Amino acid sequence: MRLVLVAACLCLALCEAAAAPPAKSVFLEELTWTELRDDIRAGKTTVIVPVGGTEQSGPHMALGKHNVRAKVLAGRIAESLGNALVAPVIAYVPEGSIEPPAGHMRFAGTISIPEGAFETTLEYAARSFRRHGFRDIVLIGDHGGYQTSLVKVAAKLNREWAALPVRVHAVEDYYRASVGGEFAQALKRQGFSAEEIGTHAGVADTSLMMAIDPQLVRADRLHDGTPLGVAEGVYGDPRRSSAAAGKSGVELIIARTRDAIQKEVARR
Repeated sequence: MRLVLVAACLCLALCEAAAAPPAKSVFLEELTWTELRDDIRAGKTTVIVPVGGTEQSGPHMALGKHNVRAKVLAGRIAESLGNALVAPVIAYVPEGSIEPPAGHMRFAGTISIPEGAFETTLEYAARSFRRHGFRDIVLIGDHGGYQTSLVKVAAKLNREWAALPVRVHAVEDYYRASVGGEFAQALKRQGFSAEEIGTHAGVADTSLMMAIDPQLVRADRLHDGTPLGVAEGVYGDPRRSSAAAGKSGVELIIARTRDAIQKEVARR
């Protein structure tokens, strides 16, 4: 009798769990249009537009590093804010000349588009969000090369929309807290040298990725004896990278960006 009662309780619990609605996602592309409409009406009027980029990151890190990192961190930032949603990641960004290939375009898999096309994409994404009722459109970028474009687009639309209760915010604090900024200083305090930390695919870059999605890092390539330098697309020395080292960077980026967004929104 006791076993029957336990089984019945377990069955009831499972049924209730199955019937419970799933937790609402902060990612716009995982919502239906009616769910999004209702979220905006309920006060979620901030949308974060994460900008990534598809580029080489050495023989040890996947091409989608910036895109995955931007999406995950934007989601964490939105959850921290409580009233924000996250747009799809913009994965196509300026990466330099294609013919002749320059910079990262010298390595297979990097995708580059003209700066004008990139800025137009940002602009019309923002126009779409304004049309749907968002009041604060936040641009964050995981790559250093296009930060000025984010600022340029935000300034253009804010001039045009000066009489409207809508603003575009190019939040550079996201990138300043990342690989080349505060996180690099934190790693130095942990005993890493500037040569190890690097500016691209070094300890900082690789450790952040290991903390966010270790499957995108080929750990075996870090220690197989293959030279890792400029010729391989690496600017730093990633051999001592770890998820533990990257975790502090993740928390730093989330905190700095959340605080910056709150200040921007309050100021408008």
